[in-house]
Amino acid sequence: MNRIEGVILDWAGTAVDFGCFAPVNVFIDIFHNAGIEVTMAEAREPMGMLKIDHIRAMLSMPRIANLWKEQYGREFTEADVVQLYAEFEPALLASLSEYTTPIPEVLETVQVLRERSIKIGSTTGYTKIMMDIVVPNAKAKGYSPDHLVTPDETDSFGRPYPYMIYRNMEELKLTASWKVIKVGDTTSDIKEAINAGVWSVGVVIGSSEMGLTQEEFTALTDEEKEQSIYTTKQRFIENGADFVIETMGELPGLIERVEELMEAGRRPGSCVGVEVETPIA
Repeated sequence: MNRIEGVILDWAGTAVDFGCFAPVNVFIDIFHNAGIEVTMAEAREPMGMLKIDHIRAMLSMPRIANLWKEQYGREFTEADVVQLYAEFEPALLASLSEYTTPIPEVLETVQVLRERSIKIGSTTGYTKIMMDIVVPNAKAKGYSPDHLVTPDETDSFGRPYPYMIYRNMEELKLTASWKVIKVGDTTSDIKEAINAGVWSVGVVIGSSEMGLTQEEFTALTDEEKEQSIYTTKQRFIENGADFVIETMGELPGLIERVEELMEAGRRPGSCVGVEVETPIA
C-alpha cells in the first residue's frame, strides 16, 4: 500500500528548541576558552552531527585550523578533540533543560499524524546522557515521540550515517524505507535521510540553518522573513532535500502529496526540490 507509515523527527531545531541554541553557545564558549574565537556560522555549520564529531569538524575548518596552529604551534590532535568535548558536555548538560520547549505547530502536527496511525520516531546529535534531560522535560511540555535512537546505540556512528533511522524502522516495524519521511533542520539531517533511502524533508522556521530565536524571527519585516526563508530553503535543496517546508504545520499536507507521488511510482531522491503544490509529472 502506498502510504507513509512513519515519520522520524530530529529534536533540537525541529521538534524543540527554536533555533537550536542549546549547543551553539557552548561550542563558542569552549573554543573561546581555548583561545580561539569562532563565529556563530562556524559553530552551526556541522550542526546535527554527534557532538564530538561536531567539534572535530569545526577544528578541521581551514580558518579554525589555522588559528589553532597559530595559538599552539601545531595542528590539532585527537587529544584536543577529547579535551574540548570534556569541557563541552558538562556545560551543555547544565543548561539543556532550558531548551526543551516544543516549537510552534509541532504538538498539533504530531497529534494529526497519530490520528492517521503514522508512527513517530526520532534521531538526534545528542548522546543518551543529554537526551535523559531533554526527553522528560519535553514530555512534560507535551512532546513525546514513539521512539528515540541516539548515536550511543549505533556505536557512535551518528549522522550522516543512516543507522539511527534504521534502528527506528526496526523498533517501529516500518516495512520499507520509501514509506518513511525524515524531517530535520540541518544539512546533516538531509544527508542522514538520503543515506537511509527515506524521503528527506527540511523544515525552515525554527531551524539551526536559519539560526534565529523566535523573537528575532518575529521581529523581522515581511521582506526580511521572505529572504531568510528563501535562503534557508535553498541550502536544504542544494544538499539534496526531497522537499522543504516552512513550518511543521505543513507536514500533514506534504505527506498527502508524497503519497500521491508514491502512487505514481516516485521514490525518495526522485523529487529533489519539487514544490508541494507542483502537479505530478
